[in-house]
Formats: sequence, C-alpha cells, structure tokens
Amino acid sequence: MLSALVVDAAGCSRIADLLRLFGWDVREATGTRDALGLARRHEFDLVVADLAAGAAEGAALLRRLRLVGCRAHLLTVAGEATTEDRAAVAAAGALACLPKPVDAGLLLDFLRGRAGGPDTAGILEEIREVGDLHDEDVDADLMDRLQELYASALPGRLSAIADGARTGNAPALAAASTALAGTSAQLGHPDVAAVCQAITQDARRGILAHDLVVELHAVAGA
Repeated sequence: MLSALVVDAAGCSRIADLLRLFGWDVREATGTRDALGLARRHEFDLVVADLAAGAAEGAALLRRLRLVGCRAHLLTVAGEATTEDRAAVAAAGALACLPKPVDAGLLLDFLRGRAGGPDTAGILEEIREVGDLHDEDVDADLMDRLQELYASALPGRLSAIADGARTGNAPALAAASTALAGTSAQLGHPDVAAVCQAITQDARRGILAHDLVVELHAVAGA
C-alpha cells in the first residue's frame, strides 16, 4: 500500500479523504514540527503540503523534509500562488503546485503520472466522463463513481485475499486485506473492513485465518 503525508490537516482534508478512498495509507500533520517528526519515523511515497502559511514556509518545509531523509514525491496546494511562489516550491523539490479547491481530476492525473497511485487510471476516466466536478458536486458524484468501481473491483480483491491464504503467502495476504480494509471503511462497508483488518492482524503474525477468509466472502456478499 502506498503511503502519504498530508501537512496542514485543516487545509488538505479533502486531499487526505481522496487519497484514502483510492487505497492510500494517509497520515496528517498539523504543521512543520509534526510533519518532520512523522517523516523521521515513517517512509512516505507522497507528501502533500498546503501553502496556507506562505510559499516561503512551504519551501522551507520541503527542504527540511529532504534533510531528514524523506524521499517521497512532493506536492503542494495553494489558494493563490504567484509565479514566484511556484518557482520557490519547485526549487525546493515540489513536482507541482495545485490550485485550491483541489480538482479531483487534476489530483488523479498527478497521481497516475507522477506518484504511481493505485487504481487511479480507471477512476480518472470515470471522473472525466461526468465532466468537470467542483465543490459539493465532487463529493456526491465522485462517491457514486467510486462505489461503482469498488463493486467492480471487489471480486478481484477477494480473489487476491483467498489466493494469499491458499498459498500460505502471509505478506501478500496482509497487503491484499489491508488495501480492501481501507477502501471498504471509507466507502461505508464497515463489516468488510472489520474482517479484513482481522485477517491483516493474523497474517502479520504469520497466521493464515482461513475461517476469516470464508467469513469475508459472506459479509461481502460474494
């Protein structure tokens, strides 16, 4: 599972929510000190920094992240960014500075083209089919599309979990069940998420819980 750090939870909560829906493991930081502490303890694939405090502080954060060993892709978002602002964060290592409010299509384009996000290509096409989505319309329309994609992807994800249990591949089992747990929780399928989390916990201890895999298929309606 890919991981992301979203800095300034209040400003980037929309991005954090979208990333979680797409299967990312997301942590949120409220400022520079919190972000640096998390970056020292965890390896991230993506860092998203809000520039609400200003481009200079944002650029400084990006440089300090590199100094503490963070090798993630760096992305910034800003309400109003000047050419100088964009140049400053680019010089600090940011691959892009997206405008706020963040457009779901732009974010997914970035994830697909730069950060290698999971399952984003199909979602991006679904979003483009319904046109440009903004503000409150994004949440309703995007959620409908994500529910459709969730349903279509569910058999494959259940199969991956079953294969991991059948072949005795505990790491693969844990990865597959963790991915389905995160998506299920965010899309309103708590029973599926709970069983997946139990499977993950057992798999990480080397236990292949075949009974839980059977239960998972039952609660998922498969």
